[in-house]
Amino acid sequence: MPTIRDVARRAGVGVATVSRVLNSSGYVSSATRARVLQAVEELGYVPNRLARGLRSKRTQTLGLVLTDITNPFWTTVARGVEDAASAKGFSVILCNTDESPEKEIAYVGLLLQKQVDGFLLVPARNTTESVEMVLARHVPLVVLDRRIPMTVDTVRCDSEGGAYALTRHLLDLGHRRIAVLGGPAQVSTTVDRVEGYRRALDEAGVPFDPRLVAYSAFTQESGEAMARQMLESQPRPTALFAVNNFIAMGALRALRRMRLAVPKECSLVGFDDLPLALVPDPFLTVAAQPAYDMGVLAGQRLIGRLEGTITDPQSDIVLPTELVVRRSSGPAPS
Repeated sequence: MPTIRDVARRAGVGVATVSRVLNSSGYVSSATRARVLQAVEELGYVPNRLARGLRSKRTQTLGLVLTDITNPFWTTVARGVEDAASAKGFSVILCNTDESPEKEIAYVGLLLQKQVDGFLLVPARNTTESVEMVLARHVPLVVLDRRIPMTVDTVRCDSEGGAYALTRHLLDLGHRRIAVLGGPAQVSTTVDRVEGYRRALDEAGVPFDPRLVAYSAFTQESGEAMARQMLESQPRPTALFAVNNFIAMGALRALRRMRLAVPKECSLVGFDDLPLALVPDPFLTVAAQPAYDMGVLAGQRLIGRLEGTITDPQSDIVLPTELVVRRSSGPAPS
């Protein structure tokens, strides 16, 4: 593997000159810079970022800890983070926790050992232990998607407002028995979306029935099980509100297996849109979240903290959702 000394010899300059070119520090003539860069390309030299980091106390890496990278929502968030990081010369190390606090703590510990410069973190089950670990080491951090009972930088979407808009849409279509298929009861996104649902019911004068709210995991399997349970109850709900896209996909599977026409016999709405690659013919009414923008904004905010361009107090940034009405929601059956 070529070294910086090999580059210096090939370019006919000193090691310090190569270092100035690679780090964009100090004056180097354009002709000399061109020779150094040509030598780098010819030799295939890759700068030792870790060694540079040990000297500068920076590794130019960010830790991104997500809960379920198989979900297209999180894949899109990760792309936004990566694009924001790459634009500033940072690399991203991605970890997936499957909503497990134990896995989250283990990954955070590992990333701290690797001396990442900052964290973008989705707390599993809204726990704070890993956040406390990061803050104890004075490492900058941005929490994604969720609220936690600590003062930290947060970038999330308006879960309560999006759920309110979805429920209001169903109420306007005449639905009065609307079942909620929720995620884990202790996760803030679930809490906020149930709260938005309740607010819409209250405004419409529809009594809240706790039997119409189910809690489980953010998975297709959970969505199918919750939907089947609700649809087998009497009187049957006329609409299902899934609090994330995977739960909505599971609910749709239950409706099809039970041979219930959507939306003629039961409407279905959900949080998060799905990429066209997965659903070539979009038909699901959703509260769409700007997932990519969330990732970009979170990445930019974290890097701004690292570079000192953002010095204001930690803040909770809430992005709006968009109600996208499609064919899965229709008038309540008479």
